[in-house]
Amino acid sequence: MAGLAVMAGAFGAHGLDTYFAEKYVSAAPKTIAGHSVPASYKYLEDFKTGARYQMWHALGLIAVGFLSQVRRKKSLQIAGWSFLLGIVLFSGSLYALTLTGITKFGMVAPIGGTLMIVGWVALAVAACPCATK
Repeated sequence: MAGLAVMAGAFGAHGLDTYFAEKYVSAAPKTIAGHSVPASYKYLEDFKTGARYQMWHALGLIAVGFLSQVRRKKSLQIAGWSFLLGIVLFSGSLYALTLTGITKFGMVAPIGGTLMIVGWVALAVAACPCATK
């Protein structure tokens, strides 16, 4: 997942600029923090957000792997699956939305984000020495 995040980030930084400029040339401007920006810029930033979140949660998966070497807890399984599904749903929906322009993909992003939060809570529970399960 971390390697794929690096590839997605590199693709976003070096391969999508021209593609988005051409794809969204006639799209209405978008608003970011009260500023009007070209749609191509907004979607490039959204793609990069997907890659950034994928990397952070891939690191979370690595932490789950390391912690599972010293602790066997159900919360680690929950964390691992939540991170994985969160990456697929959150980052995947941003990749799909920006590359295709089909906004319906964005509807699953909140589910992925929620799973990412669940993953961090479950990882914290597993890492806590006071937790017993």
